[in-house]
Parts: sequence; C-alpha cells; structure tokens
Amino acid sequence: MRYFARARNQVNSQFTRYRKACSQRHSARLAAVALSCVAMPVVPSWCQDSGSKENERFGNGAEISVTVHDGSGEPISSPVMVRLYREGSILSGQGSTTQGRMAFIVTSLGEFTVIVQAAGYPSVQKEISVPVEGKTQVDVYLRGSITGNSAGLPGRAILAPKAQEAFDHGLRALGSDKLQEAEKFVGEAVRLAPGHPDVLYAQGVLCLKKRNWAQAQGALEKATQVDPNHARAFAALGMAFSDQGKYEAAIAPLEKSLQLDSAAEYQIHWVLAKSYYQSGRYDEALKSSQTALAGGKGKAPEIQLLVAQSLTAVGRYEEAAQTLREYLRDHGERPEAARARRWLAGLQASGKLQQ
Repeated sequence: MRYFARARNQVNSQFTRYRKACSQRHSARLAAVALSCVAMPVVPSWCQDSGSKENERFGNGAEISVTVHDGSGEPISSPVMVRLYREGSILSGQGSTTQGRMAFIVTSLGEFTVIVQAAGYPSVQKEISVPVEGKTQVDVYLRGSITGNSAGLPGRAILAPKAQEAFDHGLRALGSDKLQEAEKFVGEAVRLAPGHPDVLYAQGVLCLKKRNWAQAQGALEKATQVDPNHARAFAALGMAFSDQGKYEAAIAPLEKSLQLDSAAEYQIHWVLAKSYYQSGRYDEALKSSQTALAGGKGKAPEIQLLVAQSLTAVGRYEEAAQTLREYLRDHGERPEAARARRWLAGLQASGKLQQ
C-alpha cells in the first residue's frame, strides 16, 4: 500500500509540474502576441503576420493579406515595412513582413492604401477596396531594384516613424496638388530628417510645383549625391533643369533615371525627348518622343507635336505631315491645333511633300 501511495504522489506531483509549465508557456505566447501588436498605432481589431503559421485569427472583420514580391516575382525574403491607411490618411496598421507576407485585420470596410518600403527599391503605393468581410489578397511587386551595395550610403536608413508619417502625408498631398498641406508635412519631414534622400526628393518636388526651379535643383542634387541610385530624384532633377531651359544639363539625370528604372512614367521620356530636341539630338528626340506618346496612351496628345517636330528635323517630311493630320483629326479643338495647322501649311508650302 505504501508503494502505491508513493507512486500516486509522484504522478500527482509530475502532473502539477506539467500544468504549471503549460501555463507558463501559454502566458509567454500571449505576451509575445501582445508585444507584436504594441507597435501598431491604430489597429481596430487584431494584427498578425501571416508569414507565421503559429498565429491564429481572432475576432470578426476583414483580413487584408499583403504579399510583397521582389524583382524576380518571388516573395521578398528580407523584411520590408508595410503601412495600411484607411481613406488615404488614417493609419490603420504597420509592420514588417516575414517571407514577404503581412496581414491586417480591420473592422471598418471601405477604401484603403497600402504603402510598401523596401531598402533598394522605390516605395510602392497601391489603392484597394474592401467592400465586404473576408480575405482580400493584395500583391505588391517591387521594381527598379538598385544594383550594387548601397548599405553603406548615408541616408539609406529607414525613416523614424514620425518622419515617415510626415513624408507619407506630404507625398499624398503633392500627388493631389494640395501645396499648402504638402508644405506643412514636407517641412516637418525636413525638420526631422533633413539629410534623408527621400525627404530631399519630396522637398525638391514641392519646389518644382511651386516653380522655385533653383531651390528644387539644389534639393534634388543633394538627394542624388546622398543616394546615387534614387531614380525618382534623378528624374525630378532633370525636370528642374529642363524647366530652367538648361536642356543639355537635363539629359544626363533623365538618362540615369531611366537606367535605374526602365518602367518609368511616360512624362520622363517626354521631358528627355524635349531636351534632346532642344540640344539638336534629333534622332534621339524622335525615339524618346515616340516612346512617350505610346506610354501616355492618349493622356497627353500634344506629344504628337514633338514627334512631328522630330520627324521634320530628321527629314521624314511625309511622316511628319501625317502625324500632324492625325493630331488635327483627333484633337482639332485643342489650343495647340493652331500651331499644328501652321506647321502643316509650312510643310506643304516647302515643296517637300509629294503632290
């Protein structure tokens, strides 16, 4: 009997220790989960990193699952910062990805903005709509990756949260041409992080929109010196030179921008084409203006006039005349149409067109 009593006591003691250990592990897991959400300033329900299989979804609401892909199309392996905004300005959550994945749980449906920032890539912004509860998958593809090792470059550190928030607000205001609001937020970002290349870029764009060409040039030159791989800063610098009539100076930064980001917007090709033309490089002007016209997809039909100018400059008169006729046919009501008519009349009077 004493043997069985001793055995029973040992079993009870082991069970008590086991329950205590389980309780401690459970408390540790809860503490870890709580800490993972401390950095989220405003999270309506629950935040989680969908890259971890141990996390479970709690509560009701909609899940916004973000997957960030690198230049090869695979989920990016290094951690990147993802921010989620509701209605364009209300920060709903932020965090770093695990194996390219990050998820947010929201209880308010509607329009959201996802902003992804990864070292070595331009930041990406994507608008999404969440009309119903459930899971919404968002795939973000990073492009224009920077070659070479930029880890040692000054200013490549991630912005501190307050500076990042001011920068994000400033960029959105610039995109909406709300210059007074942009000046407020960009000024705050400059105060907090005056030497960061992204902040210098925003400062330069603000000066461009305010037509302060020399100030824009100064800020953007600093941005490209701090980060020699900042494609957008090089593009804006080229525009600053072009706006001042310094066309030859504009060519190098615009070419550098396109070298860094081959998928750049059509406006950069347009400004480069104009700079080539004004510098007497007509063959290059023709190629760039045709690229800009195709990329614009009808958004800026006046590019056709630059195409016609370039065709004339390289002696392709029939094609120039046809381009002008097409412009007048499709856009005869635009203010530039009068100039197009004069150019076409001049070509016809020159005797260079076939009768």
